Order: sequence, then structure tokens, then C-alpha cells
Amino acid sequence: MALSDEQRARLAADAAEIIGRYPRSRSALLPLLHLVQAEEGYVSADGLAFCAGQLGLTEAEVTAVVSFYTMYKRRPVGDYHVGVCTNALCAVMGGDAIFADLQQHLGVGNDETTPDGKITLEHLECNAACDYAPVMMVNWEFFDDMTPQSARALVDGLRAGADISPTRGAPRLCSWREASRILAGYPDDQATAGHTAGHATLAGLRIAREHGWEPQPSGSSRSAARQPGTAAGGQQ
Repeated sequence: MALSDEQRARLAADAAEIIGRYPRSRSALLPLLHLVQAEEGYVSADGLAFCAGQLGLTEAEVTAVVSFYTMYKRRPVGDYHVGVCTNALCAVMGGDAIFADLQQHLGVGNDETTPDGKITLEHLECNAACDYAPVMMVNWEFFDDMTPQSARALVDGLRAGADISPTRGAPRLCSWREASRILAGYPDDQATAGHTAGHATLAGLRIAREHGWEPQPSGSSRSAARQPGTAAGGQQ
């Protein structure tokens, strides 16, 4: 898709602001790619060339970055990018079953978009949320402890325009393009509410409080934890 003159003018103004935040212009490449993705819904060949021109880079250099980071898409994405973690723990906890069920339910394969343009489905690598496995993400917001049934209800709600909030983190879901603009570094209201830790993440802290455990200063002796009369080697 070719950028229109209006899009180019809008992007150029925003790009100048982003580039000005960095002492070296090429450091602005990642947010600039998110900016282009916010405008187009993905990083087109024209968008890639725009970033290269703004930063004095070759298109090959920009392509190397775009192809490395999976958050940048080279094909149009739906209003909601639905990712299902199929890495080891999520997979054995049900992620594989969820992904297979959603493919059948939505009638799309991996990295494909529904005909109505609402949902793009993709299997994801680890999202560092293993304590909530199996995990899904919608436009990079968490949905925890999922099942095939709850996953179907989630995508059906998204397609119907229901008011759906992430399990934790941001207070509301943004569209794919809105999320990309936030990732480009523009202010948003997503950090004003919500929470990032839940029952699974806080389980260790809860158990420690129940037992009255306190952290030990760095380098402190552990002798107090040994049984009376037990030497360091474990012999009486």
C-alpha cells in the first residue's frame, strides 16, 4: 500500500518529534516503525522506505530490524491481534488446544485475518506470564488462565463490539493501531488504572507472610535456619 500525501505529512510531523527525543537519530527506528504501523496497520514497503529516509538508513538496514522483531507486521492486521501462547508451559496447560480451537472457530490459519477484518490470529512465543498459563494476548494486553470456551467467548465478544477489559494491566483494550501509537511513545491513559500483579504472581509473597518469613540481608549467615546441633556439612 502506498502512503498518501496526507499520511506522509502526518507521519513526517510525528517522526520529527520522535527523532528529536534521541541523541542519535537511528535510535528512533523502533518507535518510528510503531508509528508507521499505527498509520497503516502494518509496515508496508512504502512505510519501510519512509523510516529509512527519515533516519538516513538503507532499506536493507530497516528490513533487518522489521524482520527480527515479531511485533512488526508485514501484512495488514485486523482491529484485534489475538495471540495464543504455544510455548512449552502454556502449550501443555492448554495453549495448543486453544489455538487449534480458535483456528476452527474463526476459520483462519496462523497469522491470518477473518474476512470481517476484526481478528488476526497468531500463535506466540513466551509472554513471560507462565504463572497464568495458558495465556492469550489481545493487542499485547493479557488474558490469563484461558480455556477453549473462554477464548471463543473472547473473540466473539471482540467481533460483536462488546466492552472487554484485559485480565490485568491496562484498564481497557485499544485497537491495533491505537496500541501501535502508544508503543511509538505517545501519551495514553492506559497506566492510570488497572493492575499488573494477581493471585498467581503474589502467591509466594502471600505464603511468606503466612509463615512470617522475612528477607535476609545480603551475605548474612544462614546458620539460624539449620537445626540445632547440625553442622554445616549436615553431620551431628
